[in-house]
Amino acid sequence: MGVRVGVGVGRFVFDDVSGFREWLDVCEGGAVDSIWQSDRVLSSEPFHEPLALLAVVAGATRRLKIGMNAVVIGFRDPFTFARQCASIDHLSEGRLLPVVGVGSGGLDAWKATGRSSAGRGQRANEALEVITRLWSEEKVSFAGESIRVEEATISPRPVQQPLPLWIGGSSRAAIVRTVRYGTGWLAGLQDVDGAIATAAAIRAEADAQGRPIPHDHYGATVLYRIESAEEAARKSAAEDGPLRAASKLVVSGPAEALVEHLAAYARGGITKFVAIPVARDQRDLLEQTRRLDTLVIPEAMRLPTAPPGE
Repeated sequence: MGVRVGVGVGRFVFDDVSGFREWLDVCEGGAVDSIWQSDRVLSSEPFHEPLALLAVVAGATRRLKIGMNAVVIGFRDPFTFARQCASIDHLSEGRLLPVVGVGSGGLDAWKATGRSSAGRGQRANEALEVITRLWSEEKVSFAGESIRVEEATISPRPVQQPLPLWIGGSSRAAIVRTVRYGTGWLAGLQDVDGAIATAAAIRAEADAQGRPIPHDHYGATVLYRIESAEEAARKSAAEDGPLRAASKLVVSGPAEALVEHLAAYARGGITKFVAIPVARDQRDLLEQTRRLDTLVIPEAMRLPTAPPGE
């Protein structure tokens, strides 16, 4: 497996479900590798719950992998989450790519939902211990500080054994967590140098723990907008308020600029990407996805993918 590029969905910009299905058909019929839904625990904007949306995507497609970017595990019941993932993987014939994170302590959702962010890392570790074992073991018993379970089982279990589990975050605790429980790592909106440094730290920790992570299981999230100089010049401040707000994070310009951005990650051993189009509406999202599919992905798939040090 070399460089692969999926498309991320954040705010739901589609006019209706038929527009969403049209977009899925574009992705399914092209070179897009996967569909990803971002997680917003609470939001005044239209963000669909990731697992519910991915179940719809699974039923509407046959080829595309489906992933979450990334579920904040502290807001999930671990047993329900384990069953949801197992069911979606089973019904999609092994196409689910779960990604989880601990979440920032500054998230408004902690206070809004009456939860404390204190100790969220330890609670996440216990949840991941139970979740990963439920996916693979016949009977699971575990006694932690926040979770206790005795001879628990779920059925069906995931088709993929082991079910890929990618972890998010770049702290020291996240690095250790990735190696202990994960099979891969997905950077959030992190700069290239920072993401490469975190990936290198995970590889070093994997060597120390004796639990290697496949070299092609490192990914990054990229906001993008593919446009010509003429298109950029025509944009008005009035219509581009949301785009302007994301300008510090978005890779904007010709397709070649995005290909080179992905190449910079690939040179550091990061070869899987969730590309999130910065789009105004349904029509704009379709166009940005088509440009990614035809102008960027074929070139990205030709990028060299040798692991660092080889």
